[in-house]
Amino acid sequence: MKKILVVILLVAAGVASWLVVRRADPPTVPFAKATRETISNVLSTNGKVEPAEYQEVRVETAGLVKRVLVHAGDTVRKDQVLAELSEPGLAQELDSAVARESQARAEQQTLQNGGRSAETAELDGMINRLKNDRDAAQRNLEALERLQKQQAATAYEVEQARQNVKSLDVQIQSLQSRRGALVGKGDLGSAQARVDEAAANVRLARTRIAQDTVYAPMAGTIYDLPARAGSFLNAGDPVASIGKLDPVRVRVYVDEPELGRVAPGENVRITWDALAGKEWTGTVEKRPTEVVPLGSRQVGEVLCTIGNPMRELVPGTNVNAFILTQVAENALTIPKSAVRRDGAVGVYLLQPGNVIKWQPIQTGAADALRVEVVKGLSDGDAVAQPSEQTLKAGVKVTPAFQ
Repeated sequence: MKKILVVILLVAAGVASWLVVRRADPPTVPFAKATRETISNVLSTNGKVEPAEYQEVRVETAGLVKRVLVHAGDTVRKDQVLAELSEPGLAQELDSAVARESQARAEQQTLQNGGRSAETAELDGMINRLKNDRDAAQRNLEALERLQKQQAATAYEVEQARQNVKSLDVQIQSLQSRRGALVGKGDLGSAQARVDEAAANVRLARTRIAQDTVYAPMAGTIYDLPARAGSFLNAGDPVASIGKLDPVRVRVYVDEPELGRVAPGENVRITWDALAGKEWTGTVEKRPTEVVPLGSRQVGEVLCTIGNPMRELVPGTNVNAFILTQVAENALTIPKSAVRRDGAVGVYLLQPGNVIKWQPIQTGAADALRVEVVKGLSDGDAVAQPSEQTLKAGVKVTPAFQ
């Protein structure tokens, strides 16, 4: 029994000695060296695609969609026909208006010619007969006047012949007055008013028919086409949306604290989860004029112009946006994970003899993994990386370089 107790005591003493020795060894801590490289400060967020220029096409009058002549995604030219509507009874209304205009113009022409042909013909015939009678009476008067000079006719006979000529003149003048009275100034004015009204009705019917043909107001790509053949559209309902899709505008949502980093002209990269591996590039066009709520975020809407030569980005697409806000060439960088915030920004710097010290630093540009050190470190300096060890200035360590 005493021998077993002695053995146990010896083992315990050995373990205690080993622990004391182990506790005396410096802890192993991972370190990384400061190196020079180009580092880019990228602001990552999201955005939505919209056309750089667009127009909504809407119908001006209600009607049934007879035909849709284009498809979503088609490239159209200005004034190209997009759709045709059918308004019941409109064609018949136009035919009726044209007929009324023709009738009004015919009546106007009749009045301009002096009246209805039957009446004018009768009066003209009577006037012509009286003129013939008057010519004969004038010749008879002249003959009697010659005979009177030869004392072969009496003064009474001459006077009777003269009165006959005057009577015929009065009758001719009366008939001519009747003929002129067939068409008055008021009649011509009324006829012109009827022609104008009929012509206006024709123009109105043709305008309504023209409105039933929907034209493209601009050249571009059809990115929305709600109209369908056979559907009924009320006045003001949308037919299509046409826009220019190269370039496109991307409305990028930047959180309020990050807005100070954004400036016009900065490079922008766009990706879309639906087309993995592809990206589109452009520049910041305009900074926001206000901050608005977006869900739980407060954001500014930064407008960016993005090249879209294949027109793969379509309006309404939700995309990922990366704004290159800063580029530092030949910058002294360390891993972001090495930077600590213990009241101030700094790192644990490895000193000769493997002792660490607290070193305040000033940072600059940063990407997802590394950060630029503007002040506080030199090339090749080793800084402690995160580990399970609790570090403090003056502690000796065993460095493990990564």
